[in-house]
Amino acid sequence: MKKQADDIAPDTALEHARPAPLVDPFARAITYLRVSVTDRCDFRCVYCMAEDMTFLPKAEVLSLEELGRLCSAFIGLGVRKLRLTGGEPLVRRNVMSLIRGLGRHLDSGALDELTLTTNGSQLARFADELVDAGVRRINVSLDTLDPDKFLDITRWGKFDKVMAGLEAAKRAGLAVKINAVALREINVGELDKMIAWCGDQGFDMTIIEVMPMGDIGEQRVDQYYPLSMVRANLRKQWTLDETDYTTGGPARYFTVRETGQRLGFITPLTHNFCEACNRVRLTCTGTLFMCLGQEDAADLRAPLRASESDEKLLEAIREAITRKPKGHDFVIDRRREAGSVSRHMSVTGG
Repeated sequence: MKKQADDIAPDTALEHARPAPLVDPFARAITYLRVSVTDRCDFRCVYCMAEDMTFLPKAEVLSLEELGRLCSAFIGLGVRKLRLTGGEPLVRRNVMSLIRGLGRHLDSGALDELTLTTNGSQLARFADELVDAGVRRINVSLDTLDPDKFLDITRWGKFDKVMAGLEAAKRAGLAVKINAVALREINVGELDKMIAWCGDQGFDMTIIEVMPMGDIGEQRVDQYYPLSMVRANLRKQWTLDETDYTTGGPARYFTVRETGQRLGFITPLTHNFCEACNRVRLTCTGTLFMCLGQEDAADLRAPLRASESDEKLLEAIREAITRKPKGHDFVIDRRREAGSVSRHMSVTGG
């Protein structure tokens, strides 16, 4: 029997001898992996990064082949959804080779979905290739439709380039969801206009509270605006019908009756979303964070590089999942200028 198993191609063997799935101490099955393929980005969004960022030395970053092996290990342990993030994932050199390689798990049936979160700046270049690799939907971070505000928020971003990228995504057949962070005194007054625009474009939308991660050079309490107030204001113009739709993520979704599109709210501060958490996050250095809002982490780079066999790597993954906490400890106040978590969002990956 052993020789028979050895003769099976690796992906087929995965299907025939799948190990027990990952389950955390609170009986939550871990089926969703978010992978930051780079901490670098061509924007410097005011809620995400300092303008003068220090990025990881390239020597510390895993190769695309190593990232592919890590992702495949998680898929072998029951992960069904994989999201590539950054930084901006599409600025990583040759990243499409990784995406195409991971697409084979879609073909085998081991993976249900391969997707990514992007700022849209590279979509005009890569939209068709993403579809060819098996990507069917993407999240695009966009906080305003005002070009001047867009430049203020992103510092380096080019609004026209993002709009061209969104058009390319539509032409390629990608389903698009817009992610907008609610920023006090900046964009909360135009979120209703963004909902109308998303309706016209056929895009879903999610509005997100500021998350206190990393030192960004300014007070997050000055950026923070509770989504309970956003939702109350939006209800004056839009009919928001509750729905049980879920992507397995933290968003609570409504249907905007007037447009027919979905509208989600992610509220890490006004409403803890941890009770059904099914995800973990892997950085481009091979560090696994079991919770976005906690500092505990596991080093997967060492076991990955220690052997060509995945035995020690799988043991390390399983041990890490036993430490997954019940929930995060996000809080925003003026006594915590650097945020509840010291690392930047771009390090962990969205």
